[in-house]
Amino acid sequence: MDIKKVVIIGSGTMGSGIAAQVANAGVEVTLLDLPSKDGSKNQITINAKDRILKSRPPLLVEKNKIDLISVGNIEDDFNKVGGADWVVEAVVERIEIKHDLYKKIEETRKNESIISSNTSTIPLKVLSEKMSEKMKKNFCITHFFNPVRYMGLLEIVTEPINDKVKIDLLKSFCDEKLGKGVIICKDTPGFLGNRVGVYAMQVAMTEAFRMGLTIEEADAVFGRPMGIPKTGVFGLYDLIGIDLMADVLKSFIKELPEEDSFHKVAQENPFITKMIEAGYTGRKGKGGFYRMKKKEGQKILEAINLNTGDYSQIKKIDLGIGDQMNLNKLINISGKYGDYAKTVIKKITNYSSSLVPNVTANKNDIDEAMRLGFNWTIGPFEMLDKMNNINQSDELKQRYLDKNLNTLRRIKNDIKYLKKENPSSYCYYNEAKDYNLVEFNTKANALDSDSMDMLKSASDKNLIINNDSLQFSAGVNLNYVMEYAKNNEWSKIEQFIINFQETCKKLKYSEFPVISAPSGLAIGGGFEVLCQSDYVVSHSNVVLGLVETLVGLIPAGGGCKEMLWRWMQSEDSKDDPNFAPLKVFNLIGYAKTANSPNEAFPNKFLLKKDRIVINRDRLLHESEKLLEEMKTNYKPPKEAVFKLTGGSVRDNMYEILENLFEEKKILEHGLEVGKQLAFVLSGGNTNINKELSEDDFYALELEAFMRLIQMPKTQERIKHTLETGKPLVN
Repeated sequence: MDIKKVVIIGSGTMGSGIAAQVANAGVEVTLLDLPSKDGSKNQITINAKDRILKSRPPLLVEKNKIDLISVGNIEDDFNKVGGADWVVEAVVERIEIKHDLYKKIEETRKNESIISSNTSTIPLKVLSEKMSEKMKKNFCITHFFNPVRYMGLLEIVTEPINDKVKIDLLKSFCDEKLGKGVIICKDTPGFLGNRVGVYAMQVAMTEAFRMGLTIEEADAVFGRPMGIPKTGVFGLYDLIGIDLMADVLKSFIKELPEEDSFHKVAQENPFITKMIEAGYTGRKGKGGFYRMKKKEGQKILEAINLNTGDYSQIKKIDLGIGDQMNLNKLINISGKYGDYAKTVIKKITNYSSSLVPNVTANKNDIDEAMRLGFNWTIGPFEMLDKMNNINQSDELKQRYLDKNLNTLRRIKNDIKYLKKENPSSYCYYNEAKDYNLVEFNTKANALDSDSMDMLKSASDKNLIINNDSLQFSAGVNLNYVMEYAKNNEWSKIEQFIINFQETCKKLKYSEFPVISAPSGLAIGGGFEVLCQSDYVVSHSNVVLGLVETLVGLIPAGGGCKEMLWRWMQSEDSKDDPNFAPLKVFNLIGYAKTANSPNEAFPNKFLLKKDRIVINRDRLLHESEKLLEEMKTNYKPPKEAVFKLTGGSVRDNMYEILENLFEEKKILEHGLEVGKQLAFVLSGGNTNINKELSEDDFYALELEAFMRLIQMPKTQERIKHTLETGKPLVN
């Protein structure tokens, strides 16, 4: 049996999100809900489909996937259940409504179909108590996390009666087609992710109160240095809703046995109760532990004092160890910060260990649940592996990893793979499969000279470039460049760009194959590394493009050259030598990006030979498979040769710029940046009879980049972007 048709009943946030992800996988899905009393009887699901199409961030990898979603209502279209291989119930959390629905499903479904509920609160045994034994075998909970496209975790909750073959089929489908990290859980309160995640939040909060930390201090420790998202605990409380969290805790207290240590951290906190009563419920209310206040026309972020309840402007906390994950440095900070980190980690790992085997048989599942469901960099047991100075038993440190699926995280757990490292990157060597693997290790994986040096040295073997963090690379480190600019050290910037160009050229023409495996942002310089690799194995949630013009620069690591060459291979370019330069001028000038591989192909950010992976954890696995296919008879590509019309096409580009300037769509510096880009993409002082090499294009890119970086208005743009995260139009 294959899962080829899916029916989802309930078109709210979760039902719509699941429907969109099924469509992303190229599978037909029907979305059903109650008949509407106004207009079309399908109006509720029609509206849901419209919300999917307009969602931001987008739930669909490309808009035409919406055609795979059909809509209906449970009065007229319930017969669709009979043709479904998988039926997902995602209606309101009222057990009597669910039981009535299951009765109707059982009367209509085909015998081999799988039925699941997306509940996050109701036990499986309660959901299935009125079902026949036959249906119970094929019924489980599939607990997706919101937003479905972007959150990696899926918990499948089962009972011993379940048909193991069907559960394995569903797990494989959700892993390989829907891109989820699937964990099989037992039917216990909170399942696995929320059980550990909420406990971790409560430990972090109660210990902050007990040890007298401010909320800024607690969030600084229980944040990026620990591998936790920057919201920390108090920021996450505000995001979820303080009142909602109070209800969640009451549910856990009610469901869990008294001896469970969850009770110790889940008791009512008078300070928080008072906040809720006063309407301070988090971001959805008047504020929470943090609030935004307007003062003299400016927005000021304030934090609450846990002793007095008064608000004051937040204070930046510098732990002295940077904001990248570094557990050993964190727990070795003298004083309350190090003590707080050690205490929180020890309690979380002790509690996590207590859940094996009653909740899950595999400690690795707990690590995966926290990584995929709560965006932790690594899970609690992986934390123990990395720490040298924390008093936990060897038995507690033992984990069991699924060796069948090779990922960067699993390779890093075996230290013999580590080949070399520098402040910005690591290189691992997989001896068994004979390839180097480079991982960047800076904030947003921004690139600097150390990154380049590592890529150069690693290209002496088969090479895969893959990062364990959320981003592949957000581009060149602008802070790094601006430090030189402040001191007028232009020659150092020039040497950095030359080094960048040499690195990208070496990757492209290495005698060994190079594969880039991006996820998240791969923009600017990050995209230049990617597009000059032999192949790309891309995650479906990727953002690709050259965005340098937003900060007053042009791509200078070969991005202009590479995009121009790609478009020159198109059919339209055979008859029109100006087609490719004008097309690339538009793409780079407007800093266009693609938010998925499907959007990337039409812009040639990805090519037909590149591969797409919907499950992020399969990036390295699929890259290894591709490497095996190509490495035996590998030959580097032939060097590109360009023929361009020079001033002729440049005049067309200038005309476009002048029109945009007259319409006030760009201002003076935007006009100047556009002219520099036009000079590069037109081939400079060339003509159609002259051949230009890739080195000629690297020289053009370098010249334009150096001219722009020395302009005060470019520096204003960079400074503004670094401070606000937003582009400056000047």
